Amino acid sequence: MDGGVMRAIYITGFMAAGKTSIGKELGIVLDLPVIDTDQYIEEKLSWDIPSIFERKGEVYFRDEEQAALLELPNENVIITTGGGIVLRKENRCFMKENGCVISLETSVNTIVNRLQNDLSRPLVTGKTRRELQQLFEQRQPYYHDADLIIDTEGKSIPRVASEIVGWIKTSGVVNTEY
Repeated sequence: MDGGVMRAIYITGFMAAGKTSIGKELGIVLDLPVIDTDQYIEEKLSWDIPSIFERKGEVYFRDEEQAALLELPNENVIITTGGGIVLRKENRCFMKENGCVISLETSVNTIVNRLQNDLSRPLVTGKTRRELQQLFEQRQPYYHDADLIIDTEGKSIPRVASEIVGWIKTSGVVNTEY
């Protein structure tokens, strides 16, 4: 890799773990563009995520999510992903081969609090706390298949971004000049 080229940083984690907020902060700190896979899919299809799920179903959405990964750049970029992108092994392998994967973790309580009254997430609407916890636990092993797992519980967005930058500088996983 050239000195000026950096592999993609993929940010994964459960719904409402802070991927978008931390990705934006990281983009500012590292001076890199940030692309959100959900937003990319919405713009590509001209539908919001709930409409895609309602009209076409989850499998169609997961296919679009996988296509987005392949279409997006994989150098000098931060990509924030939807919470379910890790469900497909091909996606997890692609992200690890083409960049570094950073998984954000927080408690189920924090996630439940953040998701209350959020109607933009079709996999949450009408779910009980127990059902959300089951979904959370079911996905944990996939999130743990990452280069860095970072606990965000009780931490500010700048602090989490700072921890990620520190890891990037010392890990050797990403070739960077920062």
